[in-house]
Amino acid sequence: MEEKKKRVVVGLSGGVDSAVACIKLLEAGYDVEGMFMRNWDSGLNNDVLGNPNDLNDVCPQEKDYMDALTTANELGIKLHRVDFVSEYWDNVFSYFLSEYKEFRTPNPDVLCNSEIKFKCFLNKAMEMGYDYIAMGHYARITHENGETRLFKGIDPNKDQTYFLCQLTKAQLEKALFPIGDLLKSEVREIAKKHNLTIASKKDSTGVCFIGERDFKKFLENYLPNQKGLMKTLDGEVVGEHDGLMYYTIGQRHGLGLGGEGDAWFVIGKDVKENVLLVGRGKNQEYLYSNRCIVNNVNWLGKPFTGELNCQVKFRYRSSDIPCTIKWINDKEIEVNYPGLFKAVTPGQAAVFYDKDELIGGATIDKVYMNNERRRY
Repeated sequence: MEEKKKRVVVGLSGGVDSAVACIKLLEAGYDVEGMFMRNWDSGLNNDVLGNPNDLNDVCPQEKDYMDALTTANELGIKLHRVDFVSEYWDNVFSYFLSEYKEFRTPNPDVLCNSEIKFKCFLNKAMEMGYDYIAMGHYARITHENGETRLFKGIDPNKDQTYFLCQLTKAQLEKALFPIGDLLKSEVREIAKKHNLTIASKKDSTGVCFIGERDFKKFLENYLPNQKGLMKTLDGEVVGEHDGLMYYTIGQRHGLGLGGEGDAWFVIGKDVKENVLLVGRGKNQEYLYSNRCIVNNVNWLGKPFTGELNCQVKFRYRSSDIPCTIKWINDKEIEVNYPGLFKAVTPGQAAVFYDKDELIGGATIDKVYMNNERRRY
């Protein structure tokens, strides 16, 4: 008797990566369907939806749905559509705003994966009787001997495990990443080979499901600004800021500071005095640290006691750096990185690796240079 095919539903976004994920799964013999997620109501942020009968006047999310539908038709698979707008608002965007209110810089893409793509989407898929969900992420996963492990994607320029660092083992057990073994160039070639309409479509950028926009103006729709002074560490007033929440550590552009000499950078925040700390030169000593405390720890590796030597990534595009970690309590880890790193930013993700394997993720809380806490 022929074994029944495993059923997989792919998060079909309208882009090339998820489309090729479908192709790879079909080639591997899975029973494949697609599901498009609507997670953001453009009316919530005064976006203009435009005329839905005019393809040049339709909001980006609807254009993506049309692309996903075209791809599904070209591949001969069924496409479902689900609405997680309220879940996104309650579990991702509200947290996003609350972090900005605390003058931290959150990473909504990490939460978007753990709360929407691999929670709401996963739950819906299980309700509908699928065996697995799949996404077009550049990551590799193994399901062997009852153990699930997550590894970086082969393409070093596209690896997305950083954004998957808060996924639980239970979520990963039901996940497949069909394009993790491919380079982006190979993904494009496969899409072209199958004559997909979206083969040359540009990659999406910007905040997860919200997209590209003037971020400062976007935040102003939700959070009132409180202007204050820009000062150097010596207390010299050099300008005025529009609100501490609109700036991030290490930021160069948008400060409105000119003059001769090196460019100005954000090097810290004095929340109590509502002062933005700035300095000239990208290698400001105050931007560097060698220790931080992280919380909201999601540990995927083998349990450890004492100290563990591994690597940490503090930003998506940054290099992994050697570190030593140890538990402070059951909720916090101390991370020591004697080689120093610039602009380690509270609210952002700290992601831990053992070579190519992702072994944990956490949220940066406090940053230090030796025993001096940075005013970040």
